[in-house]
Amino acid sequence: MSTQSIPFLSPEQYLEIERAAEFRSEYLDGQMVAMAGGTPNHAWIVSNTVSRLSEQLRGSPCGARSSDLRLFSARYRIFTYPDVMVTCGADQLLDSRADTLTDATMIVEVLSPSTKSYDRGEKFVFYRSLPSFSEYLLLSQDKIFAEHYRRQPDGAWLLREFNSSTDEIELTSIGCRLVLGSLYERVEFET
Repeated sequence: MSTQSIPFLSPEQYLEIERAAEFRSEYLDGQMVAMAGGTPNHAWIVSNTVSRLSEQLRGSPCGARSSDLRLFSARYRIFTYPDVMVTCGADQLLDSRADTLTDATMIVEVLSPSTKSYDRGEKFVFYRSLPSFSEYLLLSQDKIFAEHYRRQPDGAWLLREFNSSTDEIELTSIGCRLVLGSLYERVEFET
């Protein structure tokens, strides 16, 4: 049996490869990690979330975007593609290429079986290193269920869970309210 070592990539090497790649990969611990393909439910939840946030943020200094931009955590030297990011004020960019942000106020991740532990754990640790990051919303794609984390004035994080389509999630950092059921329009759950 042959063992082949996987080469360590610097963040600069990753960016060079990623910017030319046909498919997206995240960067973690010196390795490129291919992103899993999405599902129809995942796509609907992301689309609905961006739409609801964009409606409410119109005219404000904040804006919602889907996963087209990378996000870099300088402290941990990782690159990710959050499902939804809300930034406020001028974009904080890594370099002049303007394709990688270095800060976000709020992030939404849609959980999948293969990423839910990472999204709840290590990825949340990375996101908490961002200067203005204050809210994290995790949405299940298997049922109507949300986990909402909000940074408290003392730096602690408060978790609230929501599981009814009529539940309203207040996003204080960006001045928005989301009705949970509206994020699941057109989503079909397996029976």
